[in-house]
Amino acid sequence: MARKTSAIVFVLLFAAAAAGCEAGEASANKPVAHYPKTTHDFGKVTHGDVLNHEFVVVNKGDAPLIIDQVHTSCGCTAVVITEKTIAPGKEGRVKTTFNTRGYSGRTVMYIFVETNDRSNRRQELNLVAHVETPPQPKIELDIYNLDLGLSLQGEETSSVVKVSNPGELELRVEAEHHEVEFFVAGKPAKFPLRIRAGGSVDVELRFPGSMKRGSIRDYVLFKSNDPMRSSLSIFVTRYIVTKSELKSLFEKYKDVIR
Repeated sequence: MARKTSAIVFVLLFAAAAAGCEAGEASANKPVAHYPKTTHDFGKVTHGDVLNHEFVVVNKGDAPLIIDQVHTSCGCTAVVITEKTIAPGKEGRVKTTFNTRGYSGRTVMYIFVETNDRSNRRQELNLVAHVETPPQPKIELDIYNLDLGLSLQGEETSSVVKVSNPGELELRVEAEHHEVEFFVAGKPAKFPLRIRAGGSVDVELRFPGSMKRGSIRDYVLFKSNDPMRSSLSIFVTRYIVTKSELKSLFEKYKDVIR
């Protein structure tokens, strides 16, 4: 009986050792994604420059490293990978191209690399640049969404938009809409509006009365000589009611609004 027990114990110990060996082999056979550098700083660059950089990906594991996908934080940065599958001990490269047009000041672009490395599925890479822009006009609007609220059918509605120039050169602005009339200081606006550096102008938008009913959504377009924001739009909403509908609303809520 003792011999039989010893034999069983030996078999169990052998099976456990074999399983442990297989597990050790399995754990060793895995890809390991190593990124020697995850951030590249271009330093000071000129607005409009197209910048290129290559990030290195090294497979320090014992199994092929597969790059499943690479994507960026914006369309201004293009990415190409040299190797989709990287053998153990080998390296691949993530080639990046960043177009600085439309950016100013300190700018960070993000690239995300996804692989089959279970311990590091998703790696973030960064491109950093300080984009210097020459003196130029800049346009700013104090509102980009304009809610005119409730309007009576056929009644004109108006609102004021402040157009500012925080830039260094004179700003020239045009405003467009097929129905809206534009006024400055109570007089019809003469386009282009010329706004000095650091200055601003209040532009009154007068919307003609509409015979439509219900919700109306529209856009007012502003164009300027700002090289980075040559076109801006204000999204306008209002709700048109008839006199009878307004009377019904008043009767319904008169106790609330008193």
